[in-house]
Amino acid sequence: MGVPTFRRRAERRGLRLWPVGTVLALAFAAAVLVADAVFYTGWDLLGARGLKAEHRLDSKTLFDLVKLSFGVVAGAGALVALVVAYRRQRVDEDGALREATRLHTERFTTAVSQLGDDSAGVRLGGVHALAGLADDAPTRALRQTCIDVLCAYLRLPYTAEAALPAGDAEARHPYLALREVRHTVIRLVRDHLRLEPEHPRAWQGHDFDFTGVTFDGSDFSGSTSSGGTVDFSSSTYSGGEVSFDTSTYSGGTVGEAVRICAVRSSTVHSFN
Repeated sequence: MGVPTFRRRAERRGLRLWPVGTVLALAFAAAVLVADAVFYTGWDLLGARGLKAEHRLDSKTLFDLVKLSFGVVAGAGALVALVVAYRRQRVDEDGALREATRLHTERFTTAVSQLGDDSAGVRLGGVHALAGLADDAPTRALRQTCIDVLCAYLRLPYTAEAALPAGDAEARHPYLALREVRHTVIRLVRDHLRLEPEHPRAWQGHDFDFTGVTFDGSDFSGSTSSGGTVDFSSSTYSGGEVSFDTSTYSGGTVGEAVRICAVRSSTVHSFN
């Protein structure tokens, strides 16, 4: 759609353009300054001492002046056309960004509604839809919003298997379905944090709020995050294998639970 990626430009909150008159005045002033610089540089290089006075103009000189006049007019017209084309391009880019944002918002609303569905299969679809939206987000802020929703889903009240009544199959089945959805969120986060920072779908540098999350078996091995905040404060670990093997998190808050829990095959680096 011609929308520049947010890695290559600062995000804009609406299109801000200077008045056409101001832009044209500045453009003409810049053109005159460049022409003067070129003229005086050539004058200096040629070692000219002055201009030869012409008391009478012949036809050739007059024709040259006419050509010069037309050249100035043509150059001014080209400059105006360039300014107008640039403004049109900016407007088109902004319109494309607005359209992409509108479509993203519609898809986002649908995906979030799926997360609240009673069916675990529908919730799984919502999780994958949100991850895909984060990958395709036209701005960094919209990507962060998708990540925030996924992390918030993990922070919702959750009963681990150890707290379930013994032998209660009816309680266990919903738990297993919810556990699968939560582990899918964790797996998607890990997979995106395993990508190289230059990868267009990497989530490096974003914030991840796992405050108070209950982990009952998770695999963060090989994930890396820097430049954002990764917060594991007050997180708890109940059953299952939780692996942070060869993980590297810098600039985040890990929480003491990660340091003292029984984590199998865990080698955690650079937790600050």
